[in-house]
Amino acid sequence: MGVSKTEGFNAEQNRLAEIAKALGHPARIAILQEIMQKDRCICNDLVDKLPLSQATISQHLKALKKVKLIKGEVEAPRICYCIDKETWESVQRSWHSFFESVKGCC
Repeated sequence: MGVSKTEGFNAEQNRLAEIAKALGHPARIAILQEIMQKDRCICNDLVDKLPLSQATISQHLKALKKVKLIKGEVEAPRICYCIDKETWESVQRSWHSFFESVKGCC
């Protein structure tokens, strides 16, 4: 598999692409919806709700955490996940600007 060439694009374009990739799986959308609905949850809460194994959910949580859409706080022996509100608001502004910029062209 080839490496994606990103250096020819600006930081905002790369960030939007990273977010889009992280959101590009229905399991991740479902995970975000569950976290938003409960305000916070642990992986086992998601295992009870979604038709996925704990290991699969953990991988999806890792992808969402990598782009900072969620954050995890250690509540021994578990990690409790919640939406990273600062990142979420930044992403909303970025997507809004993106869609506004292309609105007049079509």
